[in-house]
Amino acid sequence: MTELEKGPRGLRRGRGARERILSASQQLFRDQGINCTGIDQLCAVAEVSKRTLYQHFPGKDELIAEHLRRFDPDILPEVFDRTDLTPRARLLAAFDIDSPLCPFIAAAVEIPDPGHPARVYARDYKKAFAARLTETAREAGATNPEQLGEQLALLLDGAAARSRVLNTSTFSTAAAIAAVLIDNAIPMAAVPPGADRHLSAGTGPRAGCGGELSRS
Repeated sequence: MTELEKGPRGLRRGRGARERILSASQQLFRDQGINCTGIDQLCAVAEVSKRTLYQHFPGKDELIAEHLRRFDPDILPEVFDRTDLTPRARLLAAFDIDSPLCPFIAAAVEIPDPGHPARVYARDYKKAFAARLTETAREAGATNPEQLGEQLALLLDGAAARSRVLNTSTFSTAAAIAAVLIDNAIPMAAVPPGADRHLSAGTGPRAGCGGELSRS
């Protein structure tokens, strides 16, 4: 570390400080929650002064919102943008999940103000995620893609919350329910010849809860 990278008391500053702050927030918010994480602890883990933190973020509210924006900005492209899977298989791949509680649900639970920037972004993300499910359901030939997209979004969020409460994954059960919903929503005429209508989940990459990819 050069002298230019050091701030008061030898703390790191300058280039990379913003990324260290965001990395620290990701770790601390995930491990102990938003409300239990204070600015002093964030600064200590990120190795920055409070002055440096406030140069990058006006306050903790803005940091929380940016933390969420960084989590899954493209809405699970590793599933929804795959060209080697049928639309039906992509819908099921969204349930191939094994991770802690969805950060968007966690933020909504911890922050009571619906107008908080993090709550606003979490709401927008969940609507956008449901829209991607709806778009894929439409590609799959669903009779009512909007209804199927909303049903699958609700099922994913419910599985994420129940997994947290029970401290065990419930996504395999959710995937089985999803397969029934999908099959009931897609007429046989819309299934491509040779496609396995009863293909089980597990065809996609491991994803974060609520369908978002896990970010390390």
